[in-house]
Amino acid sequence: MSYWTIRRRDVLTGYVFILPQLAGVALFVLLPVGMAIWYSLNDWNVFTGQQTFVGAANYAALADDPQLPKVLLATTLFSGGVVVLNIALGLLIAVLLNRKFRGVTFFRTLFFSPVVVSVVAWTLVWGFLLQDNGAINGLFGGGPNWLQHGDTAMISVIFTQVVRSVGVNMVLFLAALQGVPGELYEAARIDGASNRSVFSRITLPLISPTILLTVIVTIVGALQSFAQIAVLTAGGPELSTTVLVYYVFQQAFKFNDIGYGSTLALMLLSFVMVLTLLQWQLRRKWVFYEE
Repeated sequence: MSYWTIRRRDVLTGYVFILPQLAGVALFVLLPVGMAIWYSLNDWNVFTGQQTFVGAANYAALADDPQLPKVLLATTLFSGGVVVLNIALGLLIAVLLNRKFRGVTFFRTLFFSPVVVSVVAWTLVWGFLLQDNGAINGLFGGGPNWLQHGDTAMISVIFTQVVRSVGVNMVLFLAALQGVPGELYEAARIDGASNRSVFSRITLPLISPTILLTVIVTIVGALQSFAQIAVLTAGGPELSTTVLVYYVFQQAFKFNDIGYGSTLALMLLSFVMVLTLLQWQLRRKWVFYEE
């Protein structure tokens, strides 16, 4: 009997096809995470190249860091604002544009176009617009320097992030809405259902898998937002917009504390994993899957 049976050849073919993906995961995910874990256990002087094993000292330093609570608060406010506004506006725009009228293609392109613009270029332009003598204040006849005050700085970075990225969720929601069978809407209207009931009892359940996807992607994207903060506010004023990913950059590359920066990076990774797993577990309660 030949060793290379049809089943074994099929299995080998499958592994050959997924090998590039596995290699990419190992090289660009597992290896960096492993290196971050090792660096977090050491005190690394980047100038001399000397590493000193310190064990859990960097993890213990998390509890003694007076700035970390402010950073976590800023991260929560920024991520929460981006996720809520991005999902709500993306769904609203998709519902409004999920119909046939003159110019619908133009409006779809208009809302999606910021997505393809460079993050740095987009942020630089908004940095000029939001200055005290910028176009925004000129439009309203005066106003604050939006990026120099704590409350308005956070609102500004949330706004610029949402305006740039809402087009992605709009496209995903549009695809989901166009996949809802039209006969379900016709049956609901025949039964006398209101528009609100149709939306809550037919549309939302049928697009709930897409909502789950967009929530996960938007949360991960918000927690990883770096360029917007770095260019617009550099974490200021007074840490009001210093989110965790920017704080990792500061500790590791500005203050050259690679060990503590790696520890913060692992904290960020754990937040992303926990939130993703939590949403994935809760999907059984609110995500509708057709049998």
